[in-house]
Amino acid sequence: MSNVFSFTGALGRDSELKKMTSGDSVLSFTVANNVGYGDKKQTLWISCSVFGKRADTLHHYLTKGKQVFVSGELKTREYTGKDGLNKVALEMNPNVVDFVGGKQESNDYAQKQPESASAGNDYPFSDDIPF
Repeated sequence: MSNVFSFTGALGRDSELKKMTSGDSVLSFTVANNVGYGDKKQTLWISCSVFGKRADTLHHYLTKGKQVFVSGELKTREYTGKDGLNKVALEMNPNVVDFVGGKQESNDYAQKQPESASAGNDYPFSDDIPF
């Protein structure tokens, strides 16, 4: 890898999973990264693509608003926009995609706190010792 770029940001929309003609999966998602401060603050949109089995797995978790840490090789692509102006797009093939918090949703995987054995007792176990 010639360069490594790491950043945190929020997904701008739900990830999109597609199958290539070879049968392999490709997952596309866009991450917003805020840089600068005050009047100089701007948002960089970085398009990411993940391939293979990782794409199938990550697809279910990469939804709009999720906060992620992304690290991988950053590339630029120049193109002509609809307005006729030359533009530059940032693209990445991430080696690392980690979840760092952000959008809170209720789901089946949420862990619940155990309830006390009796009201007013902070100790969640009975007094019976099994040995």
